[in-house]
Amino acid sequence: MVECIIGLGANLNNPVQQVLNASKALAEHAEIAGFHSSSLYSSSPMGPQDQPDYVNAVAIFHSALAPHALLDLLQSIEQQHGRVRKQHWGPRTLDLDLLFYGQQQIHDERLTVPHPGILVREFVVGPLAELRPHFVLPNNIMAKQHLSTLNTQELRVIQASPYQTDF
Repeated sequence: MVECIIGLGANLNNPVQQVLNASKALAEHAEIAGFHSSSLYSSSPMGPQDQPDYVNAVAIFHSALAPHALLDLLQSIEQQHGRVRKQHWGPRTLDLDLLFYGQQQIHDERLTVPHPGILVREFVVGPLAELRPHFVLPNNIMAKQHLSTLNTQELRVIQASPYQTDF
């Protein structure tokens, strides 16, 4: 089994519940073990500002699914939650991003891992630093250290996760 790290986000149709429901679906999936997620955070939208704030979290788990099979699962869960891909960085009911798949580097037409936007997204680095402060990011800096270089003024914890644990 491979350690996987994903980002979860939503800003439509009760976003807190969308993220919690997606977390539950993943935690209960037969091909996923040891599911743990960060607190839920509120953050300003990336891209168009004429949309609601986002609810974000990061989850860590182990899976035997191959990277593209895991991507298919994530996209299936998004669709079950009403995800429609209309506008880049636009509002959405649910967004699930595969951030890391073990130590693998993947770059093809469907998937790029590590996710290319991690280093500039406080709403990813913050929750990741909560779960794994010493996790080494693609820039070879630990998550907790890198978080201090980002603007976190708009990032705030809004709810604990039912899937938290100490690592």
